[in-house]
Parts: sequence; structure tokens; C-alpha cells
Amino acid sequence: MKLATLCYVIDKRNNSALMIYRNKKQNDYHVGKWNGLGGKFEPGESPEECAIREIEEESGLKVKSVRMKGFITFPLFDGKDDWYVFLFTADEFTGELIDSPEGKLEWILNEKLMELNLWDGDKIFIPWLFKEGFFSAKFNYENGKYVKHDVSFY
Repeated sequence: MKLATLCYVIDKRNNSALMIYRNKKQNDYHVGKWNGLGGKFEPGESPEECAIREIEEESGLKVKSVRMKGFITFPLFDGKDDWYVFLFTADEFTGELIDSPEGKLEWILNEKLMELNLWDGDKIFIPWLFKEGFFSAKFNYENGKYVKHDVSFY
């Protein structure tokens, strides 16, 4: 079982989200895909602490706070482990973007997000991040291909 966060930093002034094109790490399961920022928990971290740390490590931006928007279970996503992912948005930040160790960072207009090379499940849940409320979902993949999902909205 893996615990992780996934955060979408939103620039309200420019109606865009910070995305990362994964192209730098060896053996990256997400290579060639665009993702939000995030990663695995370190010992003792809360989901919020993990998201804030990962945003800074991957982008150089410091966020004041994050807002939890959802929780997704990905059974055997990588073929080895179940992934439990806390999803956040953040729209207050300071700092300058760095040359990320994960990939190429880019501000993408919100209306262009679905045009990126995303995981198929991401195309389903990203719009939920821009709505009020909270969701809990399970996305099933087999051999890297989306199969189905179930969701509850709160």
C-alpha cells in the first residue's frame, strides 16, 4: 500500500494550473504523462504537510495552505501496490519555478487541461477539482489502461 498526494496549483489571475510533464526520472511509471504535483508520504506527515512539501520540492513554490478536494484509491495501479491518493488544490503561493527534478513545469490554461497527455482517469476527475464539495473515488486500471471508476460526492 502506498500513500500519496496529488496537488493542482491554480493561478486564478491567469485561469491556469501548474502541470508537470514527467520526463526526467529513471523508471518513472508516469513518463510521458502530464500530472499535478505530489508524491509519497514521509514518516509522520499529514496529507497536508506532504502536499505542501512536495509542491515546494517539485516546483520551488511555497503554498500557504492546500484544500483537500478528494480521495482516490487506485488498486494495483503500478501492478504492485494499491495507491491511496489525497487530492488537493492550492491557489495562494509565492516563489519562482525551479528546474524540477521530476520533469518540465508549465502553466496550462484550465480550458486546455484535457488536451494534455493525461492518464484517462485524470480526464475524469480533474473537472471535479473545480467544483464545490468533496469526492471519494476508486479508479481501476489494468496494465496501465483505465478500466472503470466508482465515485461518491459529498
